[in-house]
Amino acid sequence: MGVQALNDADLKALGRQHTVDEALAAFRLAARVFPRASFDMIYARPGQTLAQWKSELARALAEQQGHMSLYQLTIEPGTAFAELHERGKLSVPDEDPAAELFELTQELTENAGLSAYEVSNHALRGHESRHNLLYWRYGEYAGIGPGAHSRLIDGENRRAIVMEKHPETWRARVHGTGNGIAEDQAIVPRDQAGEYLLMGLRTAEGIEIPRYEALAGASFNPSRVEALESLGLVRRDANHIVATANGRRVLNALIAELAA
Repeated sequence: MGVQALNDADLKALGRQHTVDEALAAFRLAARVFPRASFDMIYARPGQTLAQWKSELARALAEQQGHMSLYQLTIEPGTAFAELHERGKLSVPDEDPAAELFELTQELTENAGLSAYEVSNHALRGHESRHNLLYWRYGEYAGIGPGAHSRLIDGENRRAIVMEKHPETWRARVHGTGNGIAEDQAIVPRDQAGEYLLMGLRTAEGIEIPRYEALAGASFNPSRVEALESLGLVRRDANHIVATANGRRVLNALIAELAA
């Protein structure tokens, strides 16, 4: 479940209607009822300091049940946050303060025994999210309901299916046509390689080189990989490429360099 913030003012700023106490009560109830419960939070919020995040995260670590998803706030185009950001009413930390918040997150979770098995996800051994690992390992999945996404194998291609986002429109589509599909596109193997690289390098296990190269129809540029290794950004063995801790800090640039 998502708590998002342990500060009532920030919850309001994020558009949440519950209070911190209500969120914690809900999490504690879930932890009592279910064998696995995840504590989700957003940091790098407007005006948030290292000291504030350290206090919040310490409190959350005292509540967690083996899994935490800790995401930096990002401004996505077409969202209410983007509109507020453009109007100067919502700001996020610059790169250096955001990096410091990220480093603090890694330090505190690691000290608590929760390893970063994915860029934003931390877990005790055996508590990793099997649901999300399916995405990051570029498995096959079917999404059902408003706004859901699917990746379904169709010969050598994959079908990228997106459901209608608006619930009432989705329901009308289902009644009218038998499904709520808004988009249904074929992804050719070379484009699948890009998606696999993007998802797989987020994880601590990295990507399988033979799988990527089979999809891409080409090998990685050995000199480029060697250069990234020499910079301490990736590790490579016979079958895998893994982003190091330093590599994760510049992951978007790293992925672009490997895909070039």
